[in-house]
Amino acid sequence: MKNSVTLKIQSHPRYLSMIRDVTVRFCIICGLDEETIGKIKLAVDEACSNVIKHAYHGDTSKEIVVKYSFRQKKISIIIEDSGEKADLEKIRGRDLDDVRPGGLGMHFIRRVFDLVEFDAKKVKGNRLLLIRRAGGKDEL
Repeated sequence: MKNSVTLKIQSHPRYLSMIRDVTVRFCIICGLDEETIGKIKLAVDEACSNVIKHAYHGDTSKEIVVKYSFRQKKISIIIEDSGEKADLEKIRGRDLDDVRPGGLGMHFIRRVFDLVEFDAKKVKGNRLLLIRRAGGKDEL
């Protein structure tokens, strides 16, 4: 079975609800459980919020592309932008012992997905690849 969906939205926070809705619907079609769907929805929302905040510096006139696919019992989500390249050293997330608001998005995203990888070959902007086995991290 191969399913795929591509969503293109303007980089405005008001459109994040559409990303959350499509993420949930796609995960339901893929047969994921409710708890996993909730985690994936929040992780994708966090990644897209980071695009608006960090890659586009709040510019709401740009585009975010989210590509969903499901095959071989793996859900793959690719988030693309044409903004400022991510500094991989800075997006590792701060130390978990440093208790304060913010800065934990990448920690959460890495806990939800089996693979979190930035495509260094993308010339302009960023391409974030997120992959999770349908059965979760225990199903290798």
